[in-house]
Amino acid sequence: MKKYKLKNGNKIPALGFGTWKLVGQDCLDSVLKALELGYRHIDTADKYGNHRHVGEAIHQSRIDRKEIFLTTKGWYTDLRTEDLKNAVNRFLEELETDYLDLLLIHWPNRNIPLVESLEAMNQLKDKGIIKNIGVSNFTVNHLKDCLKTGIEVVNNQVEIHPTFAQFELQKFAQENGIRLTAYSPLGRGADLQIPELLEIAQKHNKSVPQVIINWLISRGIITIPKATGEEHIRQNFEAMDFELFSEDIKVINNLDKGDRLIDNEWSEFDY
Repeated sequence: MKKYKLKNGNKIPALGFGTWKLVGQDCLDSVLKALELGYRHIDTADKYGNHRHVGEAIHQSRIDRKEIFLTTKGWYTDLRTEDLKNAVNRFLEELETDYLDLLLIHWPNRNIPLVESLEAMNQLKDKGIIKNIGVSNFTVNHLKDCLKTGIEVVNNQVEIHPTFAQFELQKFAQENGIRLTAYSPLGRGADLQIPELLEIAQKHNKSVPQVIINWLISRGIITIPKATGEEHIRQNFEAMDFELFSEDIKVINNLDKGDRLIDNEWSEFDY
């Protein structure tokens, strides 16, 4: 499994297994199958409501915990110092683990000082409870605010797919040693019928999801597609066993339309 080095020297698998909207037995079965097929990076969040099933799958897999990179996220209303620390204690219990490989602020919240949240996370990091500090759904301006605190933020998980490529955000993040993770990499299915992608997939005898995942990882972006069913989980995992041509990458890059799909009432994308 290809891994990327974070700016603090820690490593993260380039391909992860996303669990958004996976709950109950579906979550347990899917995460267990992903681990069985070779995934070693599992992404979840408090708001997904599936911590216990993710934790149970990891436990049932009997894979050494140190081999699994586990990411979760704290909700935007739980970012004050004590709220965040209490939430993390609950996460550990629900996930049946002693530490988190990566903790993200799920969404920015201008009503709670960012420095307060990051300092709380840094205190948890000093205790070994979390290994890496990150954020999610942060704009360039949010990342600038992170940098001003002097606290090391190594990851920003955001929406990225062919029609929403986030080149400007990636450029800023790269310049400042922040690795991006792509959620909704398939555009929630909206990008799967694009003729250019279908043509590239046919040329390589691959699926469109495999082409998109390969493109993202070729850009140095961590990718966490969600899947259910062994065949889809396996196909995503096998997305790196071929190499896109430079002309393929150019074609995909040109599909960017700035089409953001995820924008909630609490989003701060106008910042």
